[in-house]
Amino acid sequence: MKNFKNAAWKEQVTKVVQKVQEQDIKFVRLQFTDINGFLKNLAVSAKNIESIFENGQSFDGSSITGYRPIEESDMVLYPDPTTFAVLPWRPKEKSSARLICDVYTPQNQRFEGDPRYILERAIEKATKAGYTFICAPELEFFIVKESENGGLPTPIDLAGYFDFHPGDLTDDLRREIADTAEAFGIDIEISHHEVALGQNEIDFKYGEALETADRAITMKMCGKVVAARNGYVTTYMPKPFQGINGSGMHTHQSLWNKEMTQNLFYADDAKNGYLSELARNYIGGQLAHGRKMAAVLNSWPNSYKRLVPGYEAPVYLAWAHKNRSPLIRVPNFGGRKSAARMEIRCPDGAGNPYLQFAVLLSTGLDGIKNKIDPGDAVELNVYHMSYEERKQRGIVSLPENLKEALDELESSDLMRETLGPVTFDNFLKEKRHEWDLYRTQVTEWEVNRYIKRL
Repeated sequence: MKNFKNAAWKEQVTKVVQKVQEQDIKFVRLQFTDINGFLKNLAVSAKNIESIFENGQSFDGSSITGYRPIEESDMVLYPDPTTFAVLPWRPKEKSSARLICDVYTPQNQRFEGDPRYILERAIEKATKAGYTFICAPELEFFIVKESENGGLPTPIDLAGYFDFHPGDLTDDLRREIADTAEAFGIDIEISHHEVALGQNEIDFKYGEALETADRAITMKMCGKVVAARNGYVTTYMPKPFQGINGSGMHTHQSLWNKEMTQNLFYADDAKNGYLSELARNYIGGQLAHGRKMAAVLNSWPNSYKRLVPGYEAPVYLAWAHKNRSPLIRVPNFGGRKSAARMEIRCPDGAGNPYLQFAVLLSTGLDGIKNKIDPGDAVELNVYHMSYEERKQRGIVSLPENLKEALDELESSDLMRETLGPVTFDNFLKEKRHEWDLYRTQVTEWEVNRYIKRL
């Protein structure tokens, strides 16, 4: 018997089983993520769902990237009943549902390499300190069409930032994605076209970190399904096209008390932008560990092609109120207590949100614990500063590539503690392999530039 099988859990399970029976659902998809954030699922007969809640569903963990070696492959999925949702794109006569799962070992222990568990551990640390971690990601993505002659995919529209074009394909697709997400219980707040051709953004309401991470992987699933059903491709690749803006996942964060009655980032201090000392220390922690956690927030070689000056992407470790060029921005929340927050602008939607939110929380908590001063807000455009000016102000940059980011990660005791030894080692192994595959490629740019000149 597992310790989460209390009365409240049993009541939730009963409700799920009733819904499955009432809606004549035939199959349930059990979902979880690998170390990269790729969504995994397996379909089980709905007839067995009550037993699976009680006893779990076995699977081969050695086939999941970043999990276990083949000699320790047996693992078990336990569904979280609070994540139950009917898949809205399935016809009623073929109804299916999904449940996000926690990963366990055959010894009935949480698998320490489960990304969801890693975030839960970070949340537990915050809870013990008296905090509730609230966050909200802004998911940017491209919708593209595949080439009929085998060429590269291309954007499906010619619109720009906030553009409105009657009959614009992306307008209808964004609406369909939003409607699909709301069928999963996700409260959509903003939907619009982004700066680049084919680029879009859909934002949902903030919430506690675990629920928000669950919603982030669900949003990505909705985006991909809707595009595929319309003959297109949704991609969260950070920089799919040269010369135009890439896609990020700006993440808004705040800490509240346990009862969710007080936003601890707020202070009745207009001179300091109504920002509390605790919030400043939280920002200080993320700036201090910015280079160390970059590999988790930006986990692919392509991520660092977005993080270059000139395309509205943050590169320099500084913070500001109005200025959007530093890594961290404090939005103008007009002195409203509930809206006090900070926004980190480097993460991208290609990573694993459970791991991303875990390192963001742990670095912020470290800043509070050690009272790290973030320094003065930098309201000048950092992109326009010379190297000497940035050096004088103590402003350093994010790693310029994944290799540099992984070296920084490997040197961090806090990252090892946050991710746990299993995921820390597996992440480094997987990403160094990815870097080796990338750095040995000969690109079309190199051939065009050098083959006839050298």
